[in-house]
Amino acid sequence: MHPRFSSPAPSPADSQDIAATDLPVLYADEVLAVIDKPAGLMVHDSALARGETDFAADRLREQFGRPIFLVHRLDRATSGCLLLAFDRETASALGKVLMSREVEKDYLAVCRGWPAEDAFEVDHDLDGGPGKPLKKPAQTRFAVLARTELAVPGSGFETSRYALLRAQPQTGRFRQIRRHLKHLSHHLIGDTSHGDGRHNRTFRMLGIHRMLLHAQRLAFVHPRSGERLQVVAPADTDGEFAKALAMFETAPPSS
Repeated sequence: MHPRFSSPAPSPADSQDIAATDLPVLYADEVLAVIDKPAGLMVHDSALARGETDFAADRLREQFGRPIFLVHRLDRATSGCLLLAFDRETASALGKVLMSREVEKDYLAVCRGWPAEDAFEVDHDLDGGPGKPLKKPAQTRFAVLARTELAVPGSGFETSRYALLRAQPQTGRFRQIRRHLKHLSHHLIGDTSHGDGRHNRTFRMLGIHRMLLHAQRLAFVHPRSGERLQVVAPADTDGEFAKALAMFETAPPSS
């Protein structure tokens, strides 16, 4: 990866006021860029905005001083790699690459429970979200990176088990990772729509209020140069995600 220009990711203190700074640039050249989107910022206006007025797309147009074309989306509560283009031709080329599954997308996720297998795939059709009832094929590959078991006073249970996962969606359905984890009953921590309220409350007691899903890595072939790019958004620059990752430091390796 050879970025033309970049800016450092904000410190945990800076990230408390995401409106005060430009969005961190992980890679940029004359035709495309990859941004590190903070959790809590909507990517663009939509039916889900509910009166929201602050959007990453608007900020990025002002930040770069030119039109931008979003190549894919991230949920408001998800942080990490967001791919965009600066012209329609590049956006179209990148969109075709996404559709052909030639883009590698790695997410970090924290879920309730310990999956039985270290590596597994979910093949479970999903609809397109509100107003889109037609179900389409959806596949996500998962790998367990670490496990931990926490004592949670007052929860009614002696301990609760959690796993740190790498998720690799092979398709791009609405809230795919979150809904596939719900399908497995390994709900994503912090997910207020598809998660488990008891476990979400446990993490809030521990000072973690965000949804624990982070778009960590994008790898794809540059549509102009033919170079294979790999862009990584560190998860530990977000104070709350870093706190969650620290819970797994002494966890036994998955084996």
